[in-house]
Order: sequence, then C-alpha cells, then structure tokens
Amino acid sequence: MNQLRASSGNKSDHVKSDCYVEIELKSSGGIQIELKSKVGTLYGDSIRTLIKSVLQFFNMEHAHVVIEDRGALEFVIAARLEAVIQLIKPNKKEFLFDQIADNKYHTERDQIRFSRLYLPGNSPKLFINSGIYQSHAIILDLEDSVAPDKKHEARFMVRNALRSVNFYGSERMVRINQIPNGLEDLNFIVPHHVNLILIPKVENAQQIIDVDNRIKEIRKEKGMDYPIWYMPIIESALGVINAFPIAKASANVVALAIGLEDYTADIGAKRSQEALESFYARSALVNAAKAAGIQAIDSVFSDVDDLEALKQTIWVSKGLGFEGMGCIHPRQIPVIHENYAPDPVELTKAKRIVLAFDEAQEKGLGVVSLGSKMIDPPVVKRALKLIETAISLNKLGKNWKESEMDN
Repeated sequence: MNQLRASSGNKSDHVKSDCYVEIELKSSGGIQIELKSKVGTLYGDSIRTLIKSVLQFFNMEHAHVVIEDRGALEFVIAARLEAVIQLIKPNKKEFLFDQIADNKYHTERDQIRFSRLYLPGNSPKLFINSGIYQSHAIILDLEDSVAPDKKHEARFMVRNALRSVNFYGSERMVRINQIPNGLEDLNFIVPHHVNLILIPKVENAQQIIDVDNRIKEIRKEKGMDYPIWYMPIIESALGVINAFPIAKASANVVALAIGLEDYTADIGAKRSQEALESFYARSALVNAAKAAGIQAIDSVFSDVDDLEALKQTIWVSKGLGFEGMGCIHPRQIPVIHENYAPDPVELTKAKRIVLAFDEAQEKGLGVVSLGSKMIDPPVVKRALKLIETAISLNKLGKNWKESEMDN
C-alpha cells in the first residue's frame, strides 16, 4: 500500500460537471460516505450506490469517502474514484462502463481533417457536449493542457470519456504525453476505440516505432482488430529535419502536424502573424508529408477573437499545402471548414481538368490538354481529390458530370 489517503478532481465550486473525491483507508468501520452534492436531493442515492459499487469492485471494505459533487456524470465520478483507488491500493483491475454503441465507429486514413478541437483531458465540463460543435475531430489532451500532478487522474477521465461520451461522428483523437512517458498513456486509450493518437514533440522515427510496437502488444493482449492512426506533431528544429523518416516510420501514420509555439521557441524566434519565422519549417513539413503520401496539418491559431486574421492565416496555410489545422475554441470551427474547403474558382478549374482527362481517356490519348496547356498526371490527381472533397462536403453533387454535360 503506497499511502492511506489520496484525492482526485477539482475542489473549486466554479467548476461544473465535475467532482472532488478523497478516500482514506480504514482498518474497520466499513464504508463511510460523506457526500456534498448540488444535485443530492435528486441523485444522492444513485451517487452513493455508484460509490459503493466502485469500492466493492476494488475489494475495499473499510474506507472514508468524501465527495463534493457539482453535477458530475457517472463516468466522471467513477474516473475520479478509480484514480484515487489506484494511488492508495494499486491493482490491475478496471472499472468500465459498457461502451456506447455510437462510439465504436472507425475512421479512414485519408478522411477530411480540416478541424480538430483541443480539449483538456482532465476537464469533463469541456468535452461532455463537444460533439455538437461538429469539428472533424475532437482531441482529448493528456499533454500540455494537463498539469503534471493531474496526469494520473486525466488518464482515467479520458478512458471513460472514450467509452461514455457521444462525439457525434467526430474523429476521436487523444494527444498522449511525450515519449517515453506517453507509452503508459496507451494502456488507457488503445483498447477503447480511439481513432487517432497524436504523438507530441516527435524528433525521430524511433519514437513512432516505439508507439507502434507498444500498440501491437496491446492489440495482441486485448484481441483488437480495428485501425488506430497516428499523427506525429513536429515541434523542434530536429523534428523538421527528420520529418520524412518520421512520416514513413509506420503505415499507421496518416498525417504530420506542426506545433509552432514550441518550434519557434526552439529556434529562438518570436511567433508572428506573418509567420515568416516558420515558413521553412512549414514548407519542409508539407513536402515531407506529401512525399510520404499523407496529410499535412497546420498549427493552432491562438487569437480566438480575431476570426478575420484566422481566415487570412488559413488562406496562406492552404496555399502552402496544409489540409487542416488545430483549433482551441468552437467559434473557430466554421471559419476553418469554410476556408479549407474548395472555393468556387478551384472547383470550376478542377471540373474542367477532370472532364478534359475523361475526354482524353475516351479518345485513347496519352496526353491530357486543357485549351493550349498540357496537364500533368499530378494535376489531374489533385483535381480528382478536390472534387471528392467537395462531394463529401455536399458542395458538389455526385452526378456533377451529367449537370456539366447538360450545360
């Protein structure tokens, strides 16, 4: 036994949808529950029943439990309890709720990832309804947004969220801690239908290989067969130099992302809106990603109030070859979606290229031309991808060719 008393959660009365839990082991006296809850009149008995169920599951017969509840859901209370129990009475058992059917979907390696909303993994009030914002991905963060002394309990919270929160089809991502510490995080997320793992501060391919090997071990232990993708985050000068080997380190790497706050600090530059200080790094990352046949994802835009500057930043980002970016506030999501999506001019040009390609194919021509210009295969490939994206976003009908013929 490591200790007799431990706690988990936030004591502040201003933090909603969460709770504070403290457990003290006793040698006798059974289970004593001291409950203070804002919803105690309605749900006090249910909360006490849950507490007893969790303690019984972990074979705790004598304990004094203090819980200050501010409307926490069952999976939140259970996560707080288990985090404390694992501190004072470590064991290999897990108290798991049945995973809701809506959270067992899987994602494609090349699906659209314009937006990914970062949410602190230890703050349930921020992610229990996050699916309604319709970002392409939700990131439950175990790294920078979680204080060092809260990382233990955050793992249980993220695990339970993956099982119990309906994300309404958003790709379920988790950002683990920097390798090697992040390898322990994998035990809490891999078996619970996570779609994609963000690996921060990657500087060499071996870090990805280490993640890959650990996940293979967990797969074998748990008998898993669903896909889990990786998105390494490049955040240093060394990471930029090694971007291509990192991108090719595993077949499960589907994107490279860049983190500009840490990158600019690493090279001793101040991050600016013009972003000249990161132009080389961003271009290098895009080239590495495209050479590896995967997506390039840009950094977050930190000024959540300046949506016009965000739009301008996206235009530059898209021009460099990025296919999406991180966001830190839901109000950024519509702007990101609108401006990374194909615009009418791009779409018109892409349709003309594809029609010219089809015509050349029908005539058995080896060369595709549009007017007096020859069209190379990579240009056709990009046009086809752009049209596929427009169709998936309902910006273009599946039968668009027929409409074009009619016109």
